[in-house]
Amino acid sequence: MGKAKIRIGCGAGFSGDRLEPAIILAEKGELDYLVLECLAERTIALAQKRKLQDPEQGYDPLLERRIRSLLPLLVQNKIRLISNMGAANPIAGAKKIIEISRELGLSISVAAIRGDDVLAKIDPQWLALETGEPLEKSGPIISANAYLGIEPILEALQSEAQIILTGRVADPSLFLAPMIHEFGWKTDDYDLLGKGTVIGHLLECAGHITGGYFADPLKKPVPGMAELGHPFADVFPDGSAVISKVEGTGGVVNLQTAKEQLLYEVINPYEYYTPDVIADFTTVYLSESGLDQVSVRGGSGKNKPATYKVSVGYKAFFLGEGEISYAGSAALERAELAGEILTQRLKDQFPDLRIDFIGSSSVHRGNFGHSAAPYEIRVRVAAKAASASQAALIGEEVEALYTNGPAGGGGVRKGVNEVIGIVSVLLDRGVVEHKVSIFTI
Repeated sequence: MGKAKIRIGCGAGFSGDRLEPAIILAEKGELDYLVLECLAERTIALAQKRKLQDPEQGYDPLLERRIRSLLPLLVQNKIRLISNMGAANPIAGAKKIIEISRELGLSISVAAIRGDDVLAKIDPQWLALETGEPLEKSGPIISANAYLGIEPILEALQSEAQIILTGRVADPSLFLAPMIHEFGWKTDDYDLLGKGTVIGHLLECAGHITGGYFADPLKKPVPGMAELGHPFADVFPDGSAVISKVEGTGGVVNLQTAKEQLLYEVINPYEYYTPDVIADFTTVYLSESGLDQVSVRGGSGKNKPATYKVSVGYKAFFLGEGEISYAGSAALERAELAGEILTQRLKDQFPDLRIDFIGSSSVHRGNFGHSAAPYEIRVRVAAKAASASQAALIGEEVEALYTNGPAGGGGVRKGVNEVIGIVSVLLDRGVVEHKVSIFTI
């Protein structure tokens, strides 16, 4: 017989998220499961790039720091960790966790999930969903990762592994799998899978639902933002849940924060596609059941898709950038003169040159009739280039403004970055095979 309730916490909503909220959840949250969701579309392509440079890399850059701080708490409080920090190299990530466990004198078992890397199965002639053009036209392809679902995580949960490390897995699946495992849900009970996907979607962005991205100091004030807590959910066998946070942490969980997260990245609420179920969010009911507590019920689903979405990473271009500041009287006019100079000197080599006046018109590309003269302006210049050496010319020209005018420029910053682009294709799920490897100390 399954449990009457499980508690799942979300300690990270992206690769660069703070470390402390996960530690607080593991220490004080009385969790059964802790999920760290650390992959975005471009994140895994960048991880593949690191792996190409060093075969022992490719897992999340913060994996070592997160694991080193969490491991003692996971062992002490018997919490199972599920995370996509494996990124492009779950095997290397699992070995690193074992190495850290050995250093700390802790016994741990790690399951590493592979199978999402489908680069060998991709035809460069396939048309990208976003552009309708062949993949190879975007640029040199460096990665292709399918969004796997619950199946490999369920297999890993059947083992004794306390840590489950995945590569590219759909975000809600990280949360849905332990619900299925603990409650004995059938994987073709799409009504329950739809409900569980709703809960996973509400949790997956971590600080979003506790007031982080929600906060506006004038219209939507949120207390304790500097110590923002991350959420957990008490999930029940019928697919209902109560979402909250650790008492004493900053932030807020209420109807507004929950509704904003429910709608986040949802194009069609009647059909929210995941690898596990096509979920229907239109029958979800939210209610405040206490201080920083939101009850979730409803939602449904229908059969899972016949295809996996695949994120294809490619080398897009080199980005050259330069910035310089002007302050005081006529700051905007001097900044605009700098822009004119840079345009004349660079436009022939960089036809898509972009010049922003940060503090005046950089976000909305205009000032909408606001006439107040800004006291300070930062000029940002950027352009695409075919090579790093060509991209470097942007910053060099900005730096040259120091002595070649206009007057009073300072604080120059320049840089070159190779940009990785992302497009998508669909792949028959029948050709994708996963594998679970267990590492133990």
